[in-house]
Formats: sequence, C-alpha cells, structure tokens
Amino acid sequence: MDPIGDMLTSIRNASSALLPKVSVPHSRLKVGMLEMLKREGYISEFQVSGEVKKTINMTLKYKGRRGVIAGIKRVSRPGLRHFVGADEVPSVLGGMGISILSTSRGVMTGRDAKKQNVGGEVLCHVW
Repeated sequence: MDPIGDMLTSIRNASSALLPKVSVPHSRLKVGMLEMLKREGYISEFQVSGEVKKTINMTLKYKGRRGVIAGIKRVSRPGLRHFVGADEVPSVLGGMGISILSTSRGVMTGRDAKKQNVGGEVLCHVW
C-alpha cells in the first residue's frame, strides 16, 4: 500500500537484474522524484504515457555491468513519517548520495533544501 516504496523497489530490482527500462503507475510525486534522479544523473530519461491510466516509463543508467544506482532506501513511509527542519537535512554517504525531500516548495534534493533553507519530509536516500 506504499506507491513510492513500490516504485523504489521496482527500480532496485530492475537495476540488479540489469533491465534497461522500468514502468510504474503515474503520480505527480513520483514524477517529481524522477526529475530529481534524472537531474542528478541516476537515470537516463523518463516519460509519461497513456491518457486515462497513465504510466511512467523510465530508462536506467549503467556503467558496464553495474547500475549507477548502487542503493536506494525509503526513509519516510506511511506508518512512520520522517520530517526534518532546514538545519537537520541529512547528507547521504558524506555527500556521495542524495536525499529526496518533499517540501512546501515542491520535491527537491537535500542539497537544494539546505540552500533554500527549507525542511520537509525525507522520502528516500539514493547512492
């Protein structure tokens, strides 16, 4: 019953199986998260298809026989939300990964949230 967790699991499984493409059901929050992953270089591209029942088709990136996404972890979940203030935004692996936050100004990375001095719900960590 966790659509974001299901999307992250689909990405994790496809990356470990070296599958080039993944399809997940559409939501605006997922599109925002995928925009951050694309901007940070973790996925190649994504596109929304369909009119009534929309899906998101994304293309994963690989370096040789390894996925660019080495790990992805859901932090905030429906049973236990994890909110942080602007001064408590976590860094992932000492800055080698990213955290994705849902803030009052939209979905953004932890680095952007620190620059804009906003906090929010920590959705996931990617490295």
